[in-house]
Amino acid sequence: MGKLDGRRAFITGAGGGIGAAIARLFAQEGALVALADINGPLVAETAAGIAGGRAFTVDVSDRAAVHAAVDDFAGEGLDILVNNAVAFHYAPLTEMPEDIIDRMLDVGIKGTFWATQAATPHLVRRGGGSIINLSSVAVSFAIKHAAVYASIKGAIDTFTRQQAVELGVHGVRVNALAPGAVETPGAGSVIDAEGWEKRRAMTPLGRLVTDREVAEAAVFLAADSGASIAGVTLKIDAGITIAGPR
Repeated sequence: MGKLDGRRAFITGAGGGIGAAIARLFAQEGALVALADINGPLVAETAAGIAGGRAFTVDVSDRAAVHAAVDDFAGEGLDILVNNAVAFHYAPLTEMPEDIIDRMLDVGIKGTFWATQAATPHLVRRGGGSIINLSSVAVSFAIKHAAVYASIKGAIDTFTRQQAVELGVHGVRVNALAPGAVETPGAGSVIDAEGWEKRRAMTPLGRLVTDREVAEAAVFLAADSGASIAGVTLKIDAGITIAGPR
C-alpha cells in the first residue's frame, strides 16, 4: 500500500529538479500525477518515465493556461497541488533589470496564486486535500544578491499561512516546504562550485539536501501523516537555518 494510493496530484515546475523528484515519489506512493512545466520537451520526457504521469506544457504566469490545465486534469478529481515553479536570478538589486524582476514575480507569486485559485474548487469538491508551496531558507537569513528571490519566498510563506486559515474550513491543508541548498539545474544556474561548497560548510550536518529528501517531506505533508498540519513551513535544510550564515 502506498501512502498516496488513489490520490491525484498536480505539480508545477515538474520538468526537472525538485518538482520532478516530487512527481516520481508521489507516483511510487500510488498517486496519479500531472506534471506541469514551461519546458514542453523536458516535462514530456519526465512524465514518460512515470507510470500514469501526464505532462502539461504550461507557463504558470498565464492564468488562463493554468486554469485550463488544472481543470483538464482535475475533471476526475484533485487531492494535492504542489506549487513548485520558480524563476531564478541572483544579482544586486541595483543591477536587476525590470523584465527579470517581473518574470520572477510572475512565476513565483502569480503562478502560485493562479494554480491555487484553479485547484481550490476541485479540492473543496473532493472534501479536502493538500496544497504544498515551495518556500526557501532564504526567508530566514540573508543570501548575497538574493533580495528578489527571498522576497518572493517570504510572500509565499505569508500566502501559505493565509490560505491555511481560509481553506482549512473546507478540509484543505496548506503548508510549505523550505529546502536548504539542493543541487538542481535551476539552482545551478545561479550558484557556482564555490557557492555550493560554502553552503555545505554552513550546515551543521556538513551536507547538502537532496531532491529526494524534499520529495519525502512533500509525501509526509500530503499523506495521512500530515492530517493535522496546516499553515506550517517545514525546513529541510541540514540545519543551515539554525546555524545561520557563518
